[in-house]
Amino acid sequence: MLLSCALVWAGFLALHLALNGRWWPWLAVSLLPPLVFAAVPLALLAAAAATGGWAAGALAAGCLLAGWTQNGINPRALARRSDAAEGLRLVSWNTQHWNQGGDPERFYSFLRSLAADVYVLQEYLNGFEGGEVWDIDDEERIRAAFPEHHLAVDNNSVTLSRFPPVGPPVPVGACSLRVDLRIGDGILSTYNVHIPVQLTVMNPLRPAFLRDMRRRAAARDREYTALVADLRDNPHPVLVTGDFNTSAAIGDIRRMRGTRGAHGSLRDAIGVCRSLCPASWNARARLRLWRIDWAFTGGGARVGSYRFVDAAGLSDHLVQELTVTTPHLRERGKN
Repeated sequence: MLLSCALVWAGFLALHLALNGRWWPWLAVSLLPPLVFAAVPLALLAAAAATGGWAAGALAAGCLLAGWTQNGINPRALARRSDAAEGLRLVSWNTQHWNQGGDPERFYSFLRSLAADVYVLQEYLNGFEGGEVWDIDDEERIRAAFPEHHLAVDNNSVTLSRFPPVGPPVPVGACSLRVDLRIGDGILSTYNVHIPVQLTVMNPLRPAFLRDMRRRAAARDREYTALVADLRDNPHPVLVTGDFNTSAAIGDIRRMRGTRGAHGSLRDAIGVCRSLCPASWNARARLRLWRIDWAFTGGGARVGSYRFVDAAGLSDHLVQELTVTTPHLRERGKN
């Protein structure tokens, strides 16, 4: 029985690794909590140790190793390190429809309390789940709340920076925004990312469910393609962060990890995070099983510290808080 269970899991994992991110219907399957890819083989290993089922144990161990990148565990959190405080203080946050129906004073007070040099904010819009969304215009209040920051708005995204932008903001695809910032003698390109969700909550037996998921899969592919293309042509240090609506168990995130720009591959900021099982959603739930908000750097930009901060009940996403340095900042620090 134990060996049969191990074989079933091995078969499922093989399908997952082969189809994940390559066949759009598998998007529904890849919505499993990433920790499942560690919990199941570990449970099989424990059962094998208790019963002496060494064949099943060996198969479970192989599955644990083969599926390790899918589980979202951050073993580097176990290493002792001190947070690097130098550099730019940046926050990235999906605001969940920009304070729709909430108290504006509380919302803006929370944003100001984060005291960031650069704010990368998603969902600058109003609407409701699975339905129509409406563009909003809150720029006057934003400028009043952040008089020392430069404001860039497009693609339902807001980027606020103490550093002046180099030219107008650049829409990337239909849902992301690039803003090039003049920092000292150099430029840092910030990418404010919001990838569409995979599906609408509805009866999965209805034909409309599959049509909607296929449409959304195509939209996600277009957004990732546009983002990767822009990054490959960008000669500057980059910070790519936001709501990817993609967990470690969803194959789409491979496209970010594998992106090579003018100065090498992107690096996931999670390496400097102190959380062993980082999760950013659902912020309102007691048990958070998914990390769908990410931060990547490239072109010489580096992350010194990275953590997820409680959103005070204002959104279903936690706030990403990080410090970032660029080659020009590090060179200036040496001098």
